[in-house]
Amino acid sequence: MQRHPPASAADCHNAAMAAPILTVVSGPPGTGKTTLAHTLARGIGCPAIIRDELKQGMVATAGSSESSGYTHLDIPVLTAFFATLTVLAEARIGVVAEAAFQDRLWRPNLQPLAEIADIRVIRCTAPVLVAHARMTERMGTDPHRRAHDDSGRIARIDAGADTFVPIALDVPTLIVDTTEGYRPDFTTVLRFATRPAGASP
Repeated sequence: MQRHPPASAADCHNAAMAAPILTVVSGPPGTGKTTLAHTLARGIGCPAIIRDELKQGMVATAGSSESSGYTHLDIPVLTAFFATLTVLAEARIGVVAEAAFQDRLWRPNLQPLAEIADIRVIRCTAPVLVAHARMTERMGTDPHRRAHDDSGRIARIDAGADTFVPIALDVPTLIVDTTEGYRPDFTTVLRFATRPAGASP
C-alpha cells in the first residue's frame, strides 16, 4: 500500500486559512442563470443557493393560492438569501449563489462577505428576445413560477422599461453568453469558479 507523507503544520494552516469560494451567478431574468448555477454547483461539488427557490419554499409554507407574485415576501427572502450565504461562508463552505438582483442589492450585501469569502461573479447574458421567450415558456409550464412576478417583468420588457444594472464590485468577473450553450464553454466557466485565488485565468 502506498503511504503518503503526513501533511505539515504549514500545509494544515494554509488549508485552514483558505477562504471559501462564493461564486455569484447574476444577470437579468431569462438568461439561464439557474440552469448554469445548478450545473456549476454539481461540477464543483458544492451547494447552489437559488433566490427564486427560496421564495418558492416560502410560498409553499404559506400555502396560499394567490397568483400576484407574492411581492410581500421579497424582503424576507432577500434577508434569508444573504443570511444563508453568510452562515455557509463562516463555516468555510464554498457555494454557488444565483439571483436576478441588480447592483443596488448585490453590492451592499456582498461587501461584508468579501471579508470572509473569495467572491467571483459570473454574469449571464442573452438577447432580449431569447430571454423573453424563456420567461414566457417557463411561466406557462412551471406551476412554481406563480411565486414570482414573471408577467409583470415580461410586460416591463415589452414596454422597454426593464433595465439591468450589473454588479459593480472589484472582483474576478466572467461574462457568459447563454444563447446557445455557453460561451465561453462550461470547462472555462468551471475553471474560473474553482481556480485558486490569485491564479492566472
